[in-house]
Amino acid sequence: MNKRDLKHFKELLEAEREKLTKMAREATKDHMGTDIDDLKDDMDLASSELDQSMVYRFRDRERNLLKKIEKAIQKIEDGTFGICEICEEPIGMKRLEARPVTELCINCKEDQEKREY
Repeated sequence: MNKRDLKHFKELLEAEREKLTKMAREATKDHMGTDIDDLKDDMDLASSELDQSMVYRFRDRERNLLKKIEKAIQKIEDGTFGICEICEEPIGMKRLEARPVTELCINCKEDQEKREY
């Protein structure tokens, strides 16, 4: 992979990291102000708890994606970005464009998914 490609992927990853970080800050700000005393009845409380549960699940997914983004950026720095972690062959550019945080080539990912079923 050439320097221009690496720069492109690093910019993509950094932009995604910034977007996720901004969304996390906004979500935290939006859900910090709910006071349990402001909820009128059990339905309001249940709805609020459901909303909070969804926010926590979303944050977990964001946190996992942020870890993958950081790992991919580190791989760019190390010179190992775009190399499959299993077979050590190059990952196709189309796959990297679709999912720059991917760690496996399409063949190894398909094998992994088959084993999961």
